[in-house]
Amino acid sequence: MALPVLLSLPPCLLLLPLLLVQLWFWGRYFRPFTRRPAELPAEAPGPDDEPVSIMLCAHNELENLRELIPLLLRQDYPAGFELVLIDDRSQDDTYLYAQQLAQYYPTRFRLVTVTHTPAGFSPKKYALTLGIKSARHERLLFTDADCRPTGPDWLRLMQRGFSQKNGADMVLGFSGYAEQPGLLNQLIRYETLLTAAQYLGLAWAGQPYMGVGRNLAYTRATFQSTKGFASHIRRLSGDDDLLVQDAVAQGARVAVVADPLAQTLSVPATTWAAWWRQKRRHLSAGSRYQPADRRRLAFFMGSNALFYLLSPVLLAAATTPKNLLSLGLIWLARTLWLFAAYLPLARRLGQHLPAVAIPLLDFLYFVLYCAWGSSLLFRRPLQWK
Repeated sequence: MALPVLLSLPPCLLLLPLLLVQLWFWGRYFRPFTRRPAELPAEAPGPDDEPVSIMLCAHNELENLRELIPLLLRQDYPAGFELVLIDDRSQDDTYLYAQQLAQYYPTRFRLVTVTHTPAGFSPKKYALTLGIKSARHERLLFTDADCRPTGPDWLRLMQRGFSQKNGADMVLGFSGYAEQPGLLNQLIRYETLLTAAQYLGLAWAGQPYMGVGRNLAYTRATFQSTKGFASHIRRLSGDDDLLVQDAVAQGARVAVVADPLAQTLSVPATTWAAWWRQKRRHLSAGSRYQPADRRRLAFFMGSNALFYLLSPVLLAAATTPKNLLSLGLIWLARTLWLFAAYLPLARRLGQHLPAVAIPLLDFLYFVLYCAWGSSLLFRRPLQWK
């Protein structure tokens, strides 16, 4: 159909189908996850009888490690756990700090040192592989050096996810970003919320497709069933989402734990350039998702992006008050949908975003999303540190 003919149609005939796609996702995935039963409190009796290996990979992260490791070692988990620090080619004093910890906590802390990475391998995936091989326990819980658990019950609550699904093999958690002043921080936290709505909502509905390595647990058997990171060892990103893809393909049962006390919190990027690089790296793994996952995500993300791309064109082409009214009503309906979809989810996840800013943040995010996607066609992703 020629563009002039399309523009002659009432705006509702072009924008309403896009809005209906978004409403369908809300009803099918977002709303059920938001209204899921509350998790049991940490003090309630639970299946906490399996020891755990907390896996932490770091490259030149001494200052972060000085803050994070004491919080990890103070986790309240009577069944016992070890902390495995994987020092990935650090050139700061990480090794000396780790040696001190090993003396103070000889049974709870262990160090794995990586001095070089084979040519062509993802450094982080190679380092994680060595760490997992050295772990003593079957259950593995992962986080990053720039994260902080939201409390001493983080480990206990995440491990309870393994009792879901009649014995889950993998547990997806939520990892947010610290609240700071400024538009960039609000946009980062909004994008994190929107991403969580997708991967946690779909996983809750039985269609898991990704997780975040800042708060992710799985068993050693699950890692072995995928042959580790073998299918994507040469790709920079994907130590979390591509592993979830491979594990699901092998029949892994995936659970979700999103209690505010079972989360981790990270320090967000403080410059637009740093966030741009981070998002390009994360999005680069999407091309390896299963076709069904790519289609679902394309429908949702595409319907949002196309809504914004078409709206100014339709506004410029609107020649009658009736067309302007229909365009305004569609925009009003979508704005109300944004509030209905994301404000309850933010409350359940313990996130704080100003309601009046959500329409602007949503618009900015999808403009940037189109830019990120376009940039991946012309430039290679950045490398691990």
